[in-house]
Amino acid sequence: MLIKEIIRKKRDGGELSEPEIMALIDGISCNRVSREQISAFTMAVYFTSMTIAEVSALTRAMINSGHQLDWTDKGLDGPVVDKHSTGGVGDKVSLMLAPMIAACGGYVPMISGRGLGHTGGTLDKMEAIPGYNTAPDLGQLAEVVKNIGCAIIGQTAQLAPVDKVIYSVRDVTATVESVALITASILSKKISAGLDALVMDIKVGPGAFMATQAEAEELASAIIRTAAENDVPTRAILTSMDDVLGHTAGNALEVREVLDYLSGRKREPRLHEVVMALTSEMLLLTDLAANRVQAEQKLQAVLDNGKALEIFAKMVAALGGPHDFVEKPDHYLALAPVVRPVMAQAGGYISAIDVRGLGNVIVKLGGGRSVPGQTLDMSVGLSDVAAIGDYVDERAPLAMVHARTPEDADQIIADIKDCYSLSDQPQKSPSVIRKRMS
Repeated sequence: MLIKEIIRKKRDGGELSEPEIMALIDGISCNRVSREQISAFTMAVYFTSMTIAEVSALTRAMINSGHQLDWTDKGLDGPVVDKHSTGGVGDKVSLMLAPMIAACGGYVPMISGRGLGHTGGTLDKMEAIPGYNTAPDLGQLAEVVKNIGCAIIGQTAQLAPVDKVIYSVRDVTATVESVALITASILSKKISAGLDALVMDIKVGPGAFMATQAEAEELASAIIRTAAENDVPTRAILTSMDDVLGHTAGNALEVREVLDYLSGRKREPRLHEVVMALTSEMLLLTDLAANRVQAEQKLQAVLDNGKALEIFAKMVAALGGPHDFVEKPDHYLALAPVVRPVMAQAGGYISAIDVRGLGNVIVKLGGGRSVPGQTLDMSVGLSDVAAIGDYVDERAPLAMVHARTPEDADQIIADIKDCYSLSDQPQKSPSVIRKRMS
């Protein structure tokens, strides 16, 4: 089949057959399809979308481009389960969730991605930890998951390798928001990991790829239906991205917040609500808890007794990170040379935030990618980020900016201020849990 004719058919709104989709993915796998053609295909899909049958065929083709994990002979005494987020600003939930589920008896082989567009990536955050290997071979992955309970890694050359190629093109061609491409990308990685169940965190709001509730529900439905065709029970929770999630945005800064959360030093309420909602759903879906109250009690217990933090530390060490990372994070995590407050022009209550704009601030500082393969500055970002409803004045900043140089900080402060709208009237913080879907 001619690849350009497949692209032409999709460009013109036609429905691709499974053999046509297989031909395209096989061509990408064998390097017979150029990046220009991949870009044209993703743009065609972005504008004309895909049917569920096409998405299912694309997902299967991407799965079949690599290896699939099989846990049946590993002697696991619990379910294999994972969670995936569609991406947001300050979304470090996966780093707490994986060890919490492992501490409750589940096994989490978390295949994560890098940042896309204005959103941060779980994989980038883990790479802020010196020595941490995000690309172990499948044998090491299986051992770490079996012995510790979780492993947060990236796509290896063996698991859905074609998705990795398409993913990198989408990041720089403004085709990230396609429901069809998001669905196939997520599920090809997750199903390749041999899951018994999956829970989705679908972000919705100004800082999410799905800006409206209707868009988020469309994506959730597509993922749930496509996963069901592949025998992976899946539920989705729609969560708000009207605010930065937590108090930080930026790779090393978010890892510090994760350690504060797991140790109990500080737990930002909205972040905690999202973590507990997703982890509870995972325990319920896999019968590790009989009801939501029991699930939350089990999860709170592994936070309070330090078991979740202990598992996180073991996972870091097992995958090449420092053995004393949890005890000495400041010894290992990059620190920005310049830290400055961002003050509002006048006092007031925060009424709205351009969260996408704040995500782009991280990219401009060097903490996210504007071109494929770009090396990130792990130290830069925002801390002490104010949320909707907070009062800011000359004593309470909008955020603290962490930058490489004074010039970088000066150039970005105006951008940060522009992301905030203020009111002289008190504002209600938006609900963080919008809807549950199954």
